Amino acid sequence: MTKGYEFYGAEVSYFSGKVRAYLRYKRIPFSEITPSREIYRTIIMARVGWPVIPVVVTPEDETWQDSSEIIDNFEARFPDGDIYPEGAKQKLAALLIEAYADEWLKIPAMHYRWTKNRDWAISEFGRLSRPDLDEAGQRATGEETAKPFAGALPFLGVTPETGPAIEKSYEGLLAELDAHFAKHDYLFGTRPSIGDFGLYGPLYAHQYRDPASGEIMKKLAPHVVKWVLRMTKPPQPKGGAFLANDEVPETLTPILARMMREYLPVLIKTADALKCHVEAHPELIAGKEPLPRALGQHEFTLEGTTGTRAIFAFDLWMLQRPLDFLATLQGEQREAALSMLKEVQGERLIDFPPYPRLTRRQFRLVVE
Repeated sequence: MTKGYEFYGAEVSYFSGKVRAYLRYKRIPFSEITPSREIYRTIIMARVGWPVIPVVVTPEDETWQDSSEIIDNFEARFPDGDIYPEGAKQKLAALLIEAYADEWLKIPAMHYRWTKNRDWAISEFGRLSRPDLDEAGQRATGEETAKPFAGALPFLGVTPETGPAIEKSYEGLLAELDAHFAKHDYLFGTRPSIGDFGLYGPLYAHQYRDPASGEIMKKLAPHVVKWVLRMTKPPQPKGGAFLANDEVPETLTPILARMMREYLPVLIKTADALKCHVEAHPELIAGKEPLPRALGQHEFTLEGTTGTRAIFAFDLWMLQRPLDFLATLQGEQREAALSMLKEVQGERLIDFPPYPRLTRRQFRLVVE
């Protein structure tokens, strides 16, 4: 292959971090292009239809968008150094952590960026969007570019009332991850999994790289910092190994239990909301119209604090990944996976409420 892959992403971007770390680990040839306003207009909007990163353009001129789909497309082409464990428990846990990291950890990531690092983020957005302008012009551009991101906080459930609970939850997660990475290089041994790449998105792009958040991580979780650096510059590209005998370290139990405690109730409510929405809009069943980004609002509880957030159907598309895998398991493998779920209070995943199956068409989420 004479031409590498064009990767449209940015250091400041959550999901760009996830894909970039994967590309580096797999040693896939790519050139990273930071999207200026002009590149958004002429390339990303032209190919995808809406302003989003990361985007990959292949040597065959295909367009890939969405971090999980990008990674899976690459896995099909570059199978060496597989990031999906073969063991039932490890793979299920990795997929669950990916979904948790991709969707639920947006809450602390956005809270810390826009309440602790706002001025820095505005300057960074301006620098990336308009590298041709002077500092004052970049600042003005950054203020404008930041509006939809900062304005999204209430939709995610980030408010002054929920802020203390978000910080308590995140610091608890940091402590749990630090205890794990004190004993293991990655989630399941000396090779990163899809769960590691999912976690890296928020923990690098927002929590390590944003200055105030980075100081918190360095102070509270030095082993997480070392993991971030390993993920950033992998010491064994395409190498390492998953733990033998499908072992899921006991240090991951509190992290998976946190997911079930915080996020699983939201997923169950989201499934019910999606089912009701599709029943009320039968035209969506044909899959011709994309689902709206949000399906109304519902309550959620974090560290004893109740807040209100938008209902995002995309969370269920991510949940399909572990649920689909769980459905393929039989015999001893299924029993081992179910035992793990029960240990972390994830029994509701075993008989998760049915909801209309989702897929992506023309880069939009639709009912399959």
